[in-house]
Amino acid sequence: MEAASYPEALNVWTPQQGPQWDLLTCPCFEVFFGGARGGGKTDGMLGEWASHADKYGENAIGLMVRRTRTELIETIERSKALYNPIGWKFQEQDKMWRSDKGARLRFAYLERDQDAEAYQGHSYTRIYIEEIGNFPSPKPIMKLMATLRSGAGVPVGFRATGNPGGPGHMWVRERYIDPDPRGGLIIKSEFENPFNGEKVSRDRVFIPSRVTDNKYLGAEYIAQLQMSGSAELVRAWLEGDWAAIEGAFFDRWSTKNVVTPFEIPDNWLRFRSADWGFAAPFSVGWWAVAGDDHGDIPRGSLIRYREWYGCNGTPNEGLRLTAEQVGQGIATREAGEKIKYGVLDPAAFNQDGGPSIAERINQELRKVGQPGFHRADNTRVGKRGALSGWDQMRSRIGGDERGPRLFVFDTCRDFIRTVPVLQHDKDRPEDLDTETEDHVADEARYGCSSRPWVPRVIPPKRPERLVFEAKADGSVVGNMSIRDIVRAAERKRKRESV
Repeated sequence: MEAASYPEALNVWTPQQGPQWDLLTCPCFEVFFGGARGGGKTDGMLGEWASHADKYGENAIGLMVRRTRTELIETIERSKALYNPIGWKFQEQDKMWRSDKGARLRFAYLERDQDAEAYQGHSYTRIYIEEIGNFPSPKPIMKLMATLRSGAGVPVGFRATGNPGGPGHMWVRERYIDPDPRGGLIIKSEFENPFNGEKVSRDRVFIPSRVTDNKYLGAEYIAQLQMSGSAELVRAWLEGDWAAIEGAFFDRWSTKNVVTPFEIPDNWLRFRSADWGFAAPFSVGWWAVAGDDHGDIPRGSLIRYREWYGCNGTPNEGLRLTAEQVGQGIATREAGEKIKYGVLDPAAFNQDGGPSIAERINQELRKVGQPGFHRADNTRVGKRGALSGWDQMRSRIGGDERGPRLFVFDTCRDFIRTVPVLQHDKDRPEDLDTETEDHVADEARYGCSSRPWVPRVIPPKRPERLVFEAKADGSVVGNMSIRDIVRAAERKRKRESV
């Protein structure tokens, strides 16, 4: 791909030296730009398009996408401030800019993932996704990326911006941040054409940009960010800290919930929980109930000591194993163990003209003498004050005065990767956002609901007796309570009245 040049015609805006300039000159196919508030992300996207449009003219076709219409309006307004002065024409009905050289940039929003289907068959040389973390799943993004092609031979590219947080925090961090948290490392992926064996490589890079890289925003804006909310939100917005999770559903999760693996005592009860998935991942977790205090783990706590997550390596995509294969895999993993019981997603017990998924899994387990699954309690939200569903899980994660009552071995990486970053459903805050990678969380919820636990309520301490020192005149003798003082005063009054 070309090293982009900056169009002198766009004299109302100049890219700042640093991340913005790196964005305009980056030759990579896929670029994630940003990571914190105030880094000049939107201007960077609009400036990058101006550079591309200036070079390729009528063969440059772009699509700029945001999750909601409200967000899109703000981006369009900023584009008018940059493009109107250089004579570009905006078609209000189509939400499209046309440059003086014929380049076209269309704006769109995808409130539902299915909306991406409408763009199949289109061809673009540039796709821009603003605030990519607002998309719970990468699927619509990947579908849009498939529209990057040019019959005129124009080098195509994908550009995205975002901050920590949001429903897509997990997959965005995994794709762009985890491989190189400091940014700048070019990651190459190689693909083979199944028809002719030709190999094609695609590269991506993370270019971090923070408020300190934006010379137009100073101490006042930084102060506003510092006042914006919790410590986690400030770290995420100001520092671009992807480990800070604002608005997490399991907001009491901490490093205390993660423990180094140890040998589970034979006399501790063990059970398993599972969430079925075929096209989407399945999840199986193995749990032990602490029969005694074990270090910082109180008796009665749940310990997740093993897991099997049926994901093919692409976020939220399953292994497509049959029920029999899953049953055999579970049996193999718990060979030699005494499992007391198993709970499974109730939907797996549905019958459709033949044995249910649960029956087929259970058949494999019973072949080796292990107990099958029974229906899990699928109550998500408690009613009338009942502690059920997510409340059971949240309550164990938070624990009581002794600390957490749910622990996870640090080898259970998919629990640790997915559960702590899950967000509230925006329309039903007491529930979890089901558009995210929530399979491990659902499975763990089944496990927690099978072992109901209510935090012990410690009654408030009775106030200490209020006492007073004896007075010099002898009216109050020794240390006495208020009641004693009142009685002594009454006796003194009676004596003096005689």
